[in-house]
Amino acid sequence: MEMKDFPLQGKIALVTGASYGIGFAIAKAFYKAGATIVFNDINAELVEKGLNAYKEEGIEAHGYVCDVTDENAVNEFIKTVEKEVGVIDILVNNAGIIKRIPMCEMSAADFRKVIDVDLNAPFIVSKAVIPSMIKKGGGKIINICSMMSELGRETVSAYAAAKGGLKMLTRNIASEYGEYNIQCNGIGPGYIATPQTAPLRERQPDGSRHPFDSSIIAKTPAARWGTPDDLAGPAVFLASDASNFVNGHVLYVDGGILAYIGKQPK
Repeated sequence: MEMKDFPLQGKIALVTGASYGIGFAIAKAFYKAGATIVFNDINAELVEKGLNAYKEEGIEAHGYVCDVTDENAVNEFIKTVEKEVGVIDILVNNAGIIKRIPMCEMSAADFRKVIDVDLNAPFIVSKAVIPSMIKKGGGKIINICSMMSELGRETVSAYAAAKGGLKMLTRNIASEYGEYNIQCNGIGPGYIATPQTAPLRERQPDGSRHPFDSSIIAKTPAARWGTPDDLAGPAVFLASDASNFVNGHVLYVDGGILAYIGKQPK
């Protein structure tokens, strides 16, 4: 292997739900590695917000409105992308939601909604791009999993069920389509510092950490929150030729949480 295996020049990457946050950071890393960026979001307002954010970074991205849980809409979206931009070489199934509701208080409708976005949608988008990947001779699929692909926690029964299922979908795509030079792997982010988690990291009036912040720092061997940029290198690796014999894995970018049993009592 040579370092030339990492660049993504000439590749077209679709990152779902990448108008902000983790998806945006991954798309930005792909662009810096040479890829053409395509993204979607659920409505025109978010797509416009994303296009402006990419423009501020000097990135000419291709943004589309598409509901990734709508199979017919996704199929038309992929046809449009292939016609207007080209065949997708790299797919990142990033779009996702979470509903923090105790299980016995959660309606089946809310449970199904999380499963629909976090598990059904990656299935729908993946099977829409795979046929053209096969014709082209290969491709990369990266599913954004979670530590909840491995662990449970209060109030996130639907999210954990979906992300656990996504881990197994990752393995099954690898099993079913590996012979066509398609690699499907996952990234499992740990606790990432984003604007959405900022309130959990604010110092208390007495200068102490927020209780949730203290808990995360104590559980993480790296003793810090991750940043969206921490996901850039792993994502580029899994999107590049350097990972051509890596298939069916979830790479946890979590600062060591899943390896750690916790601090010894003093």
